[in-house]
Amino acid sequence: MGNNQSTLPEAAVGEKLAERLEALEVKESKQEAERDYVYIEKDMEQPSSSPCSPTVSISTAEKWEKELMEDPKNRLALSALSSSDLKQVLTQRAATIADTQSFNVKISLEGAPITNQRSSGRCWLFAATNVFRVAIMKRYNLKEFELSQAYLFYWDKLEKANYFLEQILDTTEEDLDGRLVQTLMGSAHTVGDGGQWDMVANLVEKYGLVPHTLYPDSFNAMNSAAMGSLLNTKLREDALELRRLASKSLNPRSSLGSVKEKMMREIHLILTLMLGPPPNPNKAMTWEYYDKDDKFYSVSTSPLKLAAELSSKASIQTNSGADVHQLFSLVNDPRNTYGSLLSVSRLGNIFGMRGIRYVNVDMATMKTACVAMLKADLPIFFGCDVGKFSNSTSGIMDTGLIDYELGFNIRLGLSKAQRLMTGESAMTHAMVLTAVHVVEGQPVRWRVQNSWGEHAGTKGWFVMTDRWMDEFVYQAVVDPRFVSKEIRDVLKQEPKMLPLWDPMGALA
Repeated sequence: MGNNQSTLPEAAVGEKLAERLEALEVKESKQEAERDYVYIEKDMEQPSSSPCSPTVSISTAEKWEKELMEDPKNRLALSALSSSDLKQVLTQRAATIADTQSFNVKISLEGAPITNQRSSGRCWLFAATNVFRVAIMKRYNLKEFELSQAYLFYWDKLEKANYFLEQILDTTEEDLDGRLVQTLMGSAHTVGDGGQWDMVANLVEKYGLVPHTLYPDSFNAMNSAAMGSLLNTKLREDALELRRLASKSLNPRSSLGSVKEKMMREIHLILTLMLGPPPNPNKAMTWEYYDKDDKFYSVSTSPLKLAAELSSKASIQTNSGADVHQLFSLVNDPRNTYGSLLSVSRLGNIFGMRGIRYVNVDMATMKTACVAMLKADLPIFFGCDVGKFSNSTSGIMDTGLIDYELGFNIRLGLSKAQRLMTGESAMTHAMVLTAVHVVEGQPVRWRVQNSWGEHAGTKGWFVMTDRWMDEFVYQAVVDPRFVSKEIRDVLKQEPKMLPLWDPMGALA
């Protein structure tokens, strides 16, 4: 309550200031703007011939400030932007009105309840289990259901630790200060919280699925930073020790097995004490539940059997003919050739299982497949750069939401490819699509199920404009039936390997 009391007035002030900024913008004539308003020219065909100064001049900065403050609009902007949240001040009211939770194509069972990853980077596990759960809910006639993200989180951490140590053993001849080893040592590639669709597919194939009631979140699953920091420190120490021992061995893999096993046992100890012992993938568990008709059931199954059941004839039939274990990733990376298979070198979680596979397509192909899946009553896992032109409170993702030109008189014009090339953008978050609004055959806006709890967006639901999707969505995981044979055949290609530090290797 205290937060609401302190932030709501500030938001209201920001909106009023933004309205005054807009009013001044409209009132000024073009001639007045050209004469009085400080404008930074972006499209000069002929660059200035004056020499480039290597230093910042105090006198020049003072001159700029004087010219800046002569304009009343800049003085108003100073008052607004220095005392209120930038996104609140520059949010465009028209966007908040237009971006409604109304859709003419919507899946019949979206999945409930809204999930909450809390203070962890497990969005990919939440998005994936939110897709899997819909198939389970249809199969078992459930009104509400949640899979255990912590169960997959536990095994992912253990597998990533092993994967990391294997990469260290494989790169002992590489320079420690080189880009490859330093990237491997980064927190994202030791045992970071993030992941990708192919990585969760590996986990489900090897360890199965568990209902949330049988392995709920521990404190450290919901607040993963301290555990992650401890694991990272431990693994970096282990990496240096492996490299030291490997330098004295003719065949490190055959001679360092007991050393690595000791390291893994210590990681296992940390995980087990901080997350709790997980169910055994092969042993029976008793799952008790009520279906949507309030009828009680008790099912004895194992995590692996529960996951395998989703490929059964009965499950496929109830899930609109889809086998969730056959889904694959489409990506949109305009730097690379469309119709090609991409992968990322040394990116994975379970050693010896599948790596990352991306079929690179244009956005029209991706969106056509997504619309077809929604019409077939199927949810869609997707990856995006969620922080750009979005508001987590309102749950709006719209390229027209925040008007930076109004506040600063600058125009941001990087293309999607340029954002990838410069490190400006990458996949930072995974969510689920459950609906789309189509007008005259074209998608206008999309309904998004997030994993930030019911206090974000509209009771946990976000809305994404189609234009925002074009610019900031990079991945959609689709059923092979909803793309052409030509696209499916791309999976048979030898992939183009992107380096580990490539933005397409970012873990949501």
